Amino acid sequence: MAEPGITLVDAAELKELMKKKFMAAGLPEAPAEETAKHLTYADACGIHSHGTIRVAYYAERIAKGGVNLAPNITFEKTGAASGIVHGDNGMGQYVCNKGLDYAIDLAKESGVAAVGVEKTGHSGMLSYYVKRAAENGLVAIAMCQSDPMVVPYGGSENYFGTNPIAFAAPTDLEKPVVFDMATTVQAWGKILDARSKGKAIPDTWAVDQNGDPTTDPNEVAGLLPIAGPKGYGLMMMVDVIAGSFLGLPFGKHVSSMYEDLTQKRNLGQFYILLDPARFTDPAAFKHWVGEMVAELHAIKPASGFKSVRLPGEGCQIRYQKAMEDGIEVATEIYDYLRSDTVHLDMYDGKGAFA
Repeated sequence: MAEPGITLVDAAELKELMKKKFMAAGLPEAPAEETAKHLTYADACGIHSHGTIRVAYYAERIAKGGVNLAPNITFEKTGAASGIVHGDNGMGQYVCNKGLDYAIDLAKESGVAAVGVEKTGHSGMLSYYVKRAAENGLVAIAMCQSDPMVVPYGGSENYFGTNPIAFAAPTDLEKPVVFDMATTVQAWGKILDARSKGKAIPDTWAVDQNGDPTTDPNEVAGLLPIAGPKGYGLMMMVDVIAGSFLGLPFGKHVSSMYEDLTQKRNLGQFYILLDPARFTDPAAFKHWVGEMVAELHAIKPASGFKSVRLPGEGCQIRYQKAMEDGIEVATEIYDYLRSDTVHLDMYDGKGAFA
């Protein structure tokens, strides 16, 4: 049984509700389908910060002209194993998924692919992309920019974004190994999720406008990097590779996600894909990774733990359960999805579901 304020929704129903909302806002069917599929995946994984809580925001940006509804998405091959996908500021999930198609083809052709996606919108969970690459037999790394909402280590003003990075590898097991992380203690979407549920946050996640730790998601002015200077360094290099490397704005110059929804985002995403067959026996490689998984699972758990899990394995477990039992959705968001309202026009500059 779902918690109060939470509704369990069948995955197929949820995807169709989101797709219809995006199309009502003006998005054509193909990008609406891909975006809804992506958000359904996020909510099924239990990463609600990247799921249905984004629908009203996306619908509002689509309706206000902040997304190119008919982008001319092209691939420019710049070398034997490199290329740039020109996204023309189409819907982020749609553009980046198409970009991944180009990267997969190039990796299978050349053994290695380094592909940048320039001028795209918010692209959602990176694990979605690297998982698909691993299902195609490839080792994958993905990273992307986001707008400035993180205080650098030792600073009190926002400069970089949460700038996530994700990895995946195929195995001889049922599922690939997938690891996806923001370079902050938590992603901004986790703050939004806490707001929508009226829950406090740990004081290690974020700071208020004075730079002091806060547990109130409504008082958050900046996020904190993971592991102090280490996370700070990672987010800087993600910005370099997914931004400046593609000729795009960097750091504090990256466009805001919430301030002006009429403007295109001009964001960057970067893929590095590797074909194991070019480096070792691919079947043996998959077996070794699968054996590593089995050995980790066999380790005696520490006090307070039931088992040793892989990084990211909790998402896979939650996904399987959600696909069988239903996906948890905040009831007010579910009501919005079933309503005739296209967008809320009530964003406060921070993306809260109002």
